[in-house]
Amino acid sequence: MIPATMKAWVFYEPEVMKFEEVPVPEIADDELLIRVRACGICGSDVAYYWGLSPLETPTGKGPLILGHEFSGEVVKVGKVPAERKLFSVGDRVTVNPVQYCNACEVCYRGFVNLCENKKVLGVSANGAFAEYVVSHYTHVYRLPEHVSFKAGAFVEPLANAVYGVKNLQVGLGDTVVVFGPGAIGLSVVSLVKRSGAGKVILVGTQDFRLEVGKAMGADELLNVRDASSPYYAPNVVERISHLTGGRMADRVIVVTGSKEAMQLALEVSGRRSNIVYFGLPGAKDVIEVPALPSIFWDKNIRFSWLAPFTWVEAIQSIAGGLVDAERLVTHVFPLEKLMEGLQVAREKKGNPLKVMVVME
Repeated sequence: MIPATMKAWVFYEPEVMKFEEVPVPEIADDELLIRVRACGICGSDVAYYWGLSPLETPTGKGPLILGHEFSGEVVKVGKVPAERKLFSVGDRVTVNPVQYCNACEVCYRGFVNLCENKKVLGVSANGAFAEYVVSHYTHVYRLPEHVSFKAGAFVEPLANAVYGVKNLQVGLGDTVVVFGPGAIGLSVVSLVKRSGAGKVILVGTQDFRLEVGKAMGADELLNVRDASSPYYAPNVVERISHLTGGRMADRVIVVTGSKEAMQLALEVSGRRSNIVYFGLPGAKDVIEVPALPSIFWDKNIRFSWLAPFTWVEAIQSIAGGLVDAERLVTHVFPLEKLMEGLQVAREKKGNPLKVMVVME
């Protein structure tokens, strides 16, 4: 029995979000109603709440329910997916919150991550920091039975990581440098190692995260901040040159918004290397490309945005054990304590990797 109302966190403006009783949303013929079982807290949720970034609403503010990394159970099926026997009540699912229109020129060309008509659950439309959420059926994916709801809520960030790694084009035996051992960066470590990389060098600022990366496949750890760390590398370029016999890295991916890391990627990359920029820098950040050396070494520089056509691969990566999503979920809160989770994610209390809201 679906209730008439539900509990939800409604964001109004920076630092104003209320835990309210609101109507359970109705669905259209081409939609599903999903009971939320787990929802990750993304860095963007932190940015929205503290006013570091506007929402993609007409005003840049609410009212809006945040939360876009989620999994749950189908509780109501619209007429179209029901007639096509695509979904049933009780299906365990995860959802791509970036719901592109499929009808504009950009989508027709296959660039669905760049669709200008897209809606994004938790960013421009109501999301999953609530008991129920609505999604268009074409952006919903079933979860294998042995994949938990927590792991299912991690599919969204992992799908982004899969796209980044595909752009990196790892070759057998390649030396790969990964900047940024957050939850997504650690996923990248697992994916590139299992894509055939010969050596994975993980660069970060916290030993706790670096050591998780070691367990997930990193061969070398470099701490660029803590001089007391056993992994301390005061000069990353010299250290990577030493580790590669002067050849430098074949592949470099920057899974952080650090401008310094983005600049270093150009210095540690070698001949015919691929460099992928994945993390989000500041709006006014600029990097300088050493033009002539980059041309002489025939480097390929590209960027990676969202997760077009990578959701099935992300689910399979979790289901097949390529990425241990459960290991990355370090902090769990009930829905009513979402604000505590946001604080942990912002202040990094207790060495969090992925902070998640889980519904009992």
